[in-house]
Amino acid sequence: MEVIIPLDWAHAAESIVSASFPPPVVFVCGPKNSGKSTFSRYLLNALLPRYGRVGYLDTDVGQPDFSPPGCVSLTLIKETISDLMNPCIRETERFFYLGDISSKSNPEAYLDFTLRLYDYFIKQYHQLDEPNDPGNTVLPLIINTPGWVKGTGFDLLVEMLRYISPTLVVQIHISLQSKNLPVGTFWLDANQQELHKVPILVLDSARRNIKNESILVQKDARHMRDQRLFGYFKQCFPNNLNILTNKALARALAAVSPYVVPFSKVKVIHLHCQVPSSEIFHSLNATIVGLAVSSDVPAKSKSKIPPCVGLGIVRAIDVIKGLLYVITPVPFCILQKVDLLLQGFIEIPSGFLRVHGCASPYMATNVLHKFLNENL
Repeated sequence: MEVIIPLDWAHAAESIVSASFPPPVVFVCGPKNSGKSTFSRYLLNALLPRYGRVGYLDTDVGQPDFSPPGCVSLTLIKETISDLMNPCIRETERFFYLGDISSKSNPEAYLDFTLRLYDYFIKQYHQLDEPNDPGNTVLPLIINTPGWVKGTGFDLLVEMLRYISPTLVVQIHISLQSKNLPVGTFWLDANQQELHKVPILVLDSARRNIKNESILVQKDARHMRDQRLFGYFKQCFPNNLNILTNKALARALAAVSPYVVPFSKVKVIHLHCQVPSSEIFHSLNATIVGLAVSSDVPAKSKSKIPPCVGLGIVRAIDVIKGLLYVITPVPFCILQKVDLLLQGFIEIPSGFLRVHGCASPYMATNVLHKFLNENL
């Protein structure tokens, strides 16, 4: 489906691209369903011809653009986004696993993850250690934010804006004014507003055109999250393997050989609940987990959670042998370093569980072995 970009959006993107050095740090905010992600992707495409690469800090854990749900991610985009409505999974530069589709469950960790990714980008891609080095380039950054702009969501936006101090803020407004963010530099007090003149572009939502026809099609949020997980775990298989549906992926996941992980080699962190020690490994069965390396936690981190190297599905557990069986697209050379499993609330899509004609791959191993023995 072709997306019709409003003239004021096109003019705004053009003005951002044509601005002088340094490359911009653009903070895009507004209520849900206002078109933040679509504008961010459009701006990304506009910036690419000038800079070659664009940083994209995605803080919308419920509807991320390039990573699975539940993640705060930083991605370096090198190629134009051909479908502004349905971006696909991309390899992230770095990401953290919040393990939920909203920051409500742990606002402090969410903010910590966001600011750590921003610091990483600035250090790696936005600072010139040697200004005269022609190979040392500075990249622009787009920060896409969730549509939770009231209560704690508003407080988080304020903290992010104060810390990041973007070169430009893009506010997208909808027709219902009570849902919009305050106009102006709402994150600064009166004295700071006099000292810090931050350019703000206020754009109308592209939800309606002059014929009152919908421009941006609303999509089922759960379906979109399942699509992201489909795209992520499809990476477990070669590109030439014809996997186009949930059913095909479910059968492929049921057939693939999982990695075997001894209990003794990993520590488990439950991100949003406490689990009795006797049930820790039982609770992992048939769940999606973040895979991390404990030594990657910096000393100043508030959350004490390291960035992830990827996600995995715990296909089964064998309590007697003390083994986990994990499916993941993470290469074995990286997986060998993983010693931390992060469990949140992101569930395996129901479409992944429907495997007709064979046992479900998501059950205790002794049950799976019994099924196979009975059917040989």
